[in-house]
Amino acid sequence: MHAVAEGFGAQLVGDLDDETPLLESGLDSLGFAILVARLEEALDYDPFVRMEEPYYPRTLGEFVAIYARYAPA
Repeated sequence: MHAVAEGFGAQLVGDLDDETPLLESGLDSLGFAILVARLEEALDYDPFVRMEEPYYPRTLGEFVAIYARYAPA
């Protein structure tokens, strides 16, 4: 997240934790799209493509949990 924020000149909130709302983290929707693309390159999967029904996480903890839940076995 920090690398994406720096690339856009965005300022992340001081203390990111599981309860941090994504919309208040400092990244906008484009920033999150880039973060998801970079994670897909690094992890070789996109959990949002694996979902049967789309879900937009509200918090950083939900975002991380989606990656854990849909990780390849």
